[in-house]
Amino acid sequence: MLVTISDSNATAVIDSVGAQLISYRDAAGTEWIWQRDPKFWNRCSPLLFPIVGNCRDNRTVIEGTEYHLEKHGFCRDVDFSVTDRTDTGATFSIRDSEETKAVYPYSFCLSLTYSLTDGVLSMEYRVDNRDRRPIWYCLGAHPGFNCPAEEGFSFEDYALEFEEEETASSMVYDLENLQFDPSRRLPLLDGSQELRLTRELFKDDALYFDNLKSRKVSLVNTHTGRGVEVAFPGFETVAFWTPYPANAPFLCIEPWNGSGVYATEDDEFVHKNHVQRLDVGASKQYKMTIRVI
Repeated sequence: MLVTISDSNATAVIDSVGAQLISYRDAAGTEWIWQRDPKFWNRCSPLLFPIVGNCRDNRTVIEGTEYHLEKHGFCRDVDFSVTDRTDTGATFSIRDSEETKAVYPYSFCLSLTYSLTDGVLSMEYRVDNRDRRPIWYCLGAHPGFNCPAEEGFSFEDYALEFEEEETASSMVYDLENLQFDPSRRLPLLDGSQELRLTRELFKDDALYFDNLKSRKVSLVNTHTGRGVEVAFPGFETVAFWTPYPANAPFLCIEPWNGSGVYATEDDEFVHKNHVQRLDVGASKQYKMTIRVI
């Protein structure tokens, strides 16, 4: 089911399958979200839960039992229930089931609330522990943005602009072993707030920053100054991805709590980097926002 929300400055459309944002248009009608062309990528904004990225060989160990857990988890193909809806907002929710417990043993409720205020799109994630024990999970966002979003420009006409001056490196993803390698880092920011986009940046898959001060980043056309800002106060790390060498006209901005497996990790789920713990009966919320600039 497609759900449309709008205010005087923007319109968003969410697919209940995956609770996936499939459109975000400003008042001028510019579409900012990647439109799922399977030539490059048939998704546009999947919800990543209960893992972000991959486990080693798609396997993980939880409380002594091994589970097969596919990359980015199971939410992408689940039809969420619409549990609340207004003209400017909607909430999408799922609970554990026999199918989820076959790959992830915990009882939980996961919801994602979209709301528009003055054209700013807020996405609030909430995890509730419905189990009789603490639960562990990872959570991530994966929105893809049209790049270029304006005719007559190219991918290379865009830059990432960070909230703070940053001296930071991207942890390299080992494509042969399908894992992040903490011993290999690509220095990309040296007291700078800007990273110009090139295709070659993504030759080893995603750029992954685990040590930024910034909790806002903008994708900006360096000629026109137009773009989108993504704020992610509820997330510890952020990644950026576009297929290489496909020349795909989009870039994903991915706030993460969790990541693909590190070379230094074992297979115990509770040892995953940036894994989240939630006590019995507790809930936790995570927020990100998207706005046109």
